Amino acid sequence: MARGTSKPGNEAKAAAKAAKKAASKQRRSQLWQAFNMQRKEDKLLLPLMIGAVVVSTVAFFLIGLIFGLQWFLLSIGILVGILLAFIIFGRRVEKTVYGKAEGQAGAAAWVLDNLKGSWRVKNGIVGTTHMDAVHRVIGRPGVILVAEGAPQRVKSLLAQEKKKTARLVGDTPIYDIIVGNDEGQVPLKQLQKYMTKLPNNIDTKRMDNIESRLSALGTRSGPPLPKGPMPAGAKMKGVQRTMRRR
Repeated sequence: MARGTSKPGNEAKAAAKAAKKAASKQRRSQLWQAFNMQRKEDKLLLPLMIGAVVVSTVAFFLIGLIFGLQWFLLSIGILVGILLAFIIFGRRVEKTVYGKAEGQAGAAAWVLDNLKGSWRVKNGIVGTTHMDAVHRVIGRPGVILVAEGAPQRVKSLLAQEKKKTARLVGDTPIYDIIVGNDEGQVPLKQLQKYMTKLPNNIDTKRMDNIESRLSALGTRSGPPLPKGPMPAGAKMKGVQRTMRRR
């Protein structure tokens, strides 16, 4: 009987190992693909990455000479340099992605979908035929309404949605954001940072309660928003997740 029960267990372990290996291979493939894409568009990428490795290696080696530990610190310098190169790569990929997304319909929704943490995102709760839209996010700060599109149109959308939301959430703080580069607006590339800096005003239990109440408001009418600001949006999202794991 013991032999009979061990076989399924071994098969499960083998399957888990194979799945882990496949996931690792996929991550490496994503990184390599992203690297090649970025390298073609960003002529400074390779010099900066190589420079980071060289500078770090030389700096650690020279410090090691002072203490007679040059060969030990040399290896550490190489590792630190590789880490810095990965950081440079990730930052420049992110900059390129945001640059391509800027001004495109659905860009803010794409950024909100990539928020880190326990945010409850509902994209396109109201919008227009011109692809203007208001998105709703529930988080520890409260309710955040994020608008993208022509400012003269989204301001009225925001005001209407804020009024409807206030009736249901009581004294819960409501923030409104217009994504853009004009005065009083939040640039797309700073949207995540701006939201994560908002104060924590409610707990997760209150978030659940608010989410339940706001579900009664329904969804938008009009044409659906694009799923992302660019065809490669989903691919870059996977790459960003991979970079965060490393």
